[in-house]
Amino acid sequence: MKFRIDRDALADAVAWTARSLPQRPPVPVLAGMHIEVTDRLKLSAFDYEVSAQVTTDVDVEEPGTALVSGRLLAEISRSLPPQPVEVTTDGAKVMLRCGSARFTLLTMPVEDYPSLPEMPPAAGSVGSDEFAAAVSQVAIAAGKDDTIPMLTGVRVEIEGETVTLASTDRYRLAVRELHWNPERPDFTATALVPAKTLADTAKSLTHGAEVSIALGGTDGIGEGMIGFSGGGRRTTSRLLDGDFVKYRSLLPNEYAGLAEVQTGPFIEAVKRVSLVAERNTPVRLSFRQGEVVLEAGTGDEAQAVEALEASLEGEDIDIAFNPSFLLDGLSAISSDVARLSFTTPTKPAVLTGKPPEDGANPNYRYLIMPVRLSG
Repeated sequence: MKFRIDRDALADAVAWTARSLPQRPPVPVLAGMHIEVTDRLKLSAFDYEVSAQVTTDVDVEEPGTALVSGRLLAEISRSLPPQPVEVTTDGAKVMLRCGSARFTLLTMPVEDYPSLPEMPPAAGSVGSDEFAAAVSQVAIAAGKDDTIPMLTGVRVEIEGETVTLASTDRYRLAVRELHWNPERPDFTATALVPAKTLADTAKSLTHGAEVSIALGGTDGIGEGMIGFSGGGRRTTSRLLDGDFVKYRSLLPNEYAGLAEVQTGPFIEAVKRVSLVAERNTPVRLSFRQGEVVLEAGTGDEAQAVEALEASLEGEDIDIAFNPSFLLDGLSAISSDVARLSFTTPTKPAVLTGKPPEDGANPNYRYLIMPVRLSG
């Protein structure tokens, strides 16, 4: 095997592939990165759950394959000087030459490396930037507790031209709808994708214009897997098992009140006021005609109060939230105006951006459970 490649191209391809290397490989060869050279360079990583593969153009002198430590290759690649890199094999060794730098890596038995899973059938495509933004809006609400795997995932529902993403950790729920281009207009499918894998993948595929999503439909083909590809990169992930919560029933159909606040000042005020909030204590919001008063801290502890302009439809209301959950939602709505719709101080409120047209449904909703106020 012998090829030449631009240093930045190599570092970029290796770094992207190395994201899928397991922290504690169940078998030693899974710590390896598979290098295959034909007319192009193909790098692969796999941990039995997630696979990653990137294909890129190189100047090939001699085709071949090798398996080397993925993390070591990633560290070396990003530290090379900005000059072309020559990679060659010599028996059980892989050598990198870049300017005056020389590295020799030991290889692992390539024949022991498992085959990467096949991509499921292509289901459709979506703009990469919009997909990354939508996933980041939803993934924030996914649970972190691995003892309840179902809550660590993002539910993906596809119905024709509409994709709905949803996640919850039981204290908040994020739902985002977006349009995409299905391979078949009648395509329907549901999948529960690990939130961290989905967020990392969506963010890393934005250098291509579109992301192709590969997913088995109701016909059962490609069951248990989802695939994403774009710009010469492809990744697959196993799906999570379990029935996701019936989240649509959690979203209120009608509200008793509605408040609107400028998003930027609201975020800054919540950050300031929550500085005095002890761990697990809420920020209290008192909505009145024309303003909202934010408060944190009680009794003998440090206290903070700040007032902001706000519009209110409905009765005055006092409601309290976990400040970090509230900030997550405010940061995700991508609108200059935050709209908070509520029923009572003890029932979930829904945070959205202000729709561009009156009466239009927001494509992103963030439901947040209030903290019960004592007294």
